[in-house]
Amino acid sequence: MKVVKYSGDTVDFNSNKLLKSLLKAGANPEQGQQIISTISAQLFDGMATKQIYKMAFALLKKNSNAHAARYNLREAIRMLGPAGFYFEKYIARLFESEGYLTKTNLVLQGKCVTHEIDVLIQKDSEMGMVECKFHVGREVASDVKVPMYILSRFNDLKTKSHPFFDSKSPLTSCWIVTNNRFTTDAITFANCSGLQLLSWNYPENNSLKSKTDQNKLYPITCLTTLSLAEKEHLLQKDLLLVKDILTHSSVLNTIGLSPNRIQNVLKEARELCST
Repeated sequence: MKVVKYSGDTVDFNSNKLLKSLLKAGANPEQGQQIISTISAQLFDGMATKQIYKMAFALLKKNSNAHAARYNLREAIRMLGPAGFYFEKYIARLFESEGYLTKTNLVLQGKCVTHEIDVLIQKDSEMGMVECKFHVGREVASDVKVPMYILSRFNDLKTKSHPFFDSKSPLTSCWIVTNNRFTTDAITFANCSGLQLLSWNYPENNSLKSKTDQNKLYPITCLTTLSLAEKEHLLQKDLLLVKDILTHSSVLNTIGLSPNRIQNVLKEARELCST
């Protein structure tokens, strides 16, 4: 059976790949097989993978809101757009979870010109710049021109010392982070040039997805028990992560949720952050 990907490419339906993603979301093997069977019974040649994803999400949600929320992670990160401002704050939180100090939205003076920096990080002897490449479209990839351009900016900035984090130090590292993926040439060039890359699926065992799961850094947009408008209200209140509402649950009263809905939201949040 052929299915159509987001990019328009036609590929064979891979039930094992779908099952693997369901298990990673938290479904047990029996639940996963039941979902596969239900979807397979409705599958037709030329079906869009987007439609299969929606079916899987809905079936997962019947078993567990938290499982559906985790399955929805990539889409939830995309919902931190469209401008990417919240994505930059999310990436700062990711580095903070790994022991870095961070600052966002800075202007640094280079040897030749000034540069806007999305995130500045510092840990031990490392002070680095992090450039965030946010894409709304799922199939958009960052090609080799991206690391080539950012390398030129890094080279201009690393010649100067910058007064942040209670010290004045030069930049020693440069990271490029995207919510999608890098092309092969972009990865090859970055590795050759000493740039650090982080994308949805790269590096293989330390990717954006892996780091999010390992550190329980699920964005608020994951939650299935909140509407889009409610999620936006929480983002505006600087509650970016699901774990934030567990420590600031009183804020849910301020966005008009009933006591029953608050309990449902907190239940999903606890399950998502504990499994």
